[in-house]
Amino acid sequence: MTCWKIRSKLSGYLDGALRSQERKPVSKHLEFCADCRRELERYRKLSYLISRVERVEPPADLAVRIRVAASIERSRQPWWRRAWELVGLIVENILEPIALPATGGVMAAMLVFAVVLQNLFMGVPLGAVPNDVPTNLLQPARLESLPPFPVSDSEDAALYGASVVWIEARVNEKGEAVDYEILAGPNNQAVRKQLDQLMLFTRFRPQMSFGRAVPGGRVVLSFSEIRVRG
Repeated sequence: MTCWKIRSKLSGYLDGALRSQERKPVSKHLEFCADCRRELERYRKLSYLISRVERVEPPADLAVRIRVAASIERSRQPWWRRAWELVGLIVENILEPIALPATGGVMAAMLVFAVVLQNLFMGVPLGAVPNDVPTNLLQPARLESLPPFPVSDSEDAALYGASVVWIEARVNEKGEAVDYEILAGPNNQAVRKQLDQLMLFTRFRPQMSFGRAVPGGRVVLSFSEIRVRG
């Protein structure tokens, strides 16, 4: 390293501000260069003289002077500028810390409201469009087809009485009725036998959740042609 580069680092070398990898080349250079050693000695003497200089204490009324000067400077500004600075301070120190949490809360409330509204009006399209595919997050199960043939005990099942039967069918993810419950109407072995045959060949659209078929769908059906013997 040249003497010029070494002398530019002597102040930091004397104060201990240089890193270890920078101090090593400076120390090695000082061992062989008398001019740089004399320059380092001048730095030491200067540091010693500066340390002996008495510290000047600030005036006791310095803080009051600064406040008075700031007040005079503010009074020279037009009123509209002072008002604008006051508004800026209010926005920066009060409104900005509140704005971010408030905005996040409003967005979260809107998201929750949208999800709840979607579930409340599940399966109810706003505009009736033929062959429209619903996009609800959760779509209930529904009836797709009944058996194309009459279900009865035998060919000679006479109409001794016709009753309306209300049932609730439970549908799996394949669209099959896995169970049912008679809600209203006759409930006997003959009626259940015909309902068992009817449910065996009835097809449903399963309940959909996020576009995937899931079990647990329920469909309420009514039959007015369940024939039972008197």
